[in-house]
Amino acid sequence: MDFEGIEKLVEPADTKMVLLVMDGLGGLPAGPRNLTELEAAHTPNLDALAASGICGLHEPVGPGITPGSGPAHLGVFGYDPVKYQVGRGVLAALGVDYPLTERDVAARGNFCTIDDSGLVTDRRAGRISTETNEEMCELLRRIEVPGVEINLQPVKEHRFLIVLSGDGLSGALADTDPQDVGHAPLKARALADSPEAKKTVDIVQQFQDQAKEVLADQHPANMVLLRGFAQFPKWPQFPQCFGVKAAAIASYPMYRGVAKLIGMEALEAGMKISDEVDVLRQRWNDYDFFYVHVKKIDSAGEDGDYDRKIEVIEETDRIIPDILALKPDVIVVTGDHSTPSVMAAHSWHPVPVLLAGNNCRPDEVTTFGERACLRGALGPRMPAADLMPLALAHAGRLEKFGA
Repeated sequence: MDFEGIEKLVEPADTKMVLLVMDGLGGLPAGPRNLTELEAAHTPNLDALAASGICGLHEPVGPGITPGSGPAHLGVFGYDPVKYQVGRGVLAALGVDYPLTERDVAARGNFCTIDDSGLVTDRRAGRISTETNEEMCELLRRIEVPGVEINLQPVKEHRFLIVLSGDGLSGALADTDPQDVGHAPLKARALADSPEAKKTVDIVQQFQDQAKEVLADQHPANMVLLRGFAQFPKWPQFPQCFGVKAAAIASYPMYRGVAKLIGMEALEAGMKISDEVDVLRQRWNDYDFFYVHVKKIDSAGEDGDYDRKIEVIEETDRIIPDILALKPDVIVVTGDHSTPSVMAAHSWHPVPVLLAGNNCRPDEVTTFGERACLRGALGPRMPAADLMPLALAHAGRLEKFGA
């Protein structure tokens, strides 16, 4: 059902919902017991929650499609990620409160490491500190390209924001990030046959060429990769579509950005999971829908660190009682996508999901894991965009359809 149809069914209710997104949650069997990270982790609280609710696996985009974080989050927020597409640059800009205008093209940058042959050896430059990032951005601010204003802003660790401001620009550009080591940064390339796209390609290539020269003596951040070129879109807003006052609690700017793009209010929180729960507790009476994001599960998966991914899953499990103490009427726990540590990358594998709270008809799942969720009532390949209507229904926020 589209947003217009859902809006007609939404009705007010004094109920509260929590969507806990454990970024990159899904995995593949590995380790001494041939279990996924979630299956290997000690998660008594998540297991108890699964036993009291309904479980399954969701597909963020579709069968066999490996999603980026933006589309994957839009899916669990109830948006069709194929219909609603935006480059990561806009999300990064919103995440750091950059005031984008219609004259801007934004992209997300990674500082990376290249060798003497110009090939990428580390796409994240060893995850440099945010302080080092600021120093590198200051060096890049020396770059000048005629006909455009270039604005650079550190985001976090190796990530930065670049915004091109000027007339006649286009966001229809391909990434310069090859998405793997052993390849040179890609040349800027247009995705549309338009004068605006061609102009922007020339600007981006000049910037990238100069960046290589400016950073040549630096290490490990001696080059840049750019991705997610985009201009600001106008989309249906989450609070109006689903009839909720919504808050986002996320420490990483990109996830704050995607939440703000659809109309959630992004609340300030520290870097620890416990910091986010503190904010949830403090602002509990101010909102009726909370999106809470846990990032470092995904980071461990991308780093290929099986044991650390287990540790962060277990850390998240320990805060579940603190969330439940607030007595949410509905809680949904899932990931935006799978990031198996054996692949050290996002993957297409369906993602475990549980929904617990009011009016649940429990299934037979008693542990929260990939194989257990295959048997759940939500099914093995539920579209992620179906989660929001289900959460609303269980929270008593959808009226009957038809006579």
